[in-house]
Amino acid sequence: MSTAVATALVAWGNAWLTGHVGLDEAVDAVERNAGPQILCGAPAEVTLRRGLGDLRVGGMTALRLALPRPGDPLGLTGPPALNGAAIEAGSAVVAVLDDRAIGLVPAEDRRGSSYVGVRWTAHDASPGPPDVPSLADADRQLTLAMRDATEALLTVDDFAGVPPEIADALVDLRDPDRGDHPLAPGYPPRAHRVAALAGRLSLVVDLARRMDDRGLGADQMRRRAEALRLLDGAVRRALVAACNSAFDTVP
Repeated sequence: MSTAVATALVAWGNAWLTGHVGLDEAVDAVERNAGPQILCGAPAEVTLRRGLGDLRVGGMTALRLALPRPGDPLGLTGPPALNGAAIEAGSAVVAVLDDRAIGLVPAEDRRGSSYVGVRWTAHDASPGPPDVPSLADADRQLTLAMRDATEALLTVDDFAGVPPEIADALVDLRDPDRGDHPLAPGYPPRAHRVAALAGRLSLVVDLARRMDDRGLGADQMRRRAEALRLLDGAVRRALVAACNSAFDTVP
């Protein structure tokens, strides 16, 4: 949930900031799958719609995606309090203002027996740009990691003994028109393609990590684990690069 909701907020928030959709349309799209959302921490708890409007009045010019893991603060530049909260959550959104930045970290928001939404907690963020790959570099890295992971899981033409969910997911990778497209209007075509491929590969990673290891030798398990680790990193970098490309001048 954390990755999906952060991706949606950055994609639709940037579509709004670039004038491709209105604020209401952007917030409706973000809340469609994750439920109602609030922003808290500066100075009071407000709806996501009000919070985004206030940030724009305060000088917000862009939203950036961060998908950090322990030892890999992808998309973040500190300070430690933000990095720690974002790593624990698995994602964050950095609002870039004229002279500062604010990190928004998502968490599930439950109230009573039926209300389920998302609470975004604001943290001070370092204003410097993060060390993340360009969209072109992330695209190339994702393609290479996909090939290595496929070889580690199975041969492309032989799905024998592989759970049907993984076989179906690998088949989907051959069809660029299948799968979800997590971005919003206004993004470059390459960003839409990279984000869609990264989303399908993320499903492969999740499914493969649940595969039964019985019958595999120690070297096979090691190779598979390493390939999945590299693929997970490439997927996260691809999503970050795609979501952060809304203001790129080259398609």
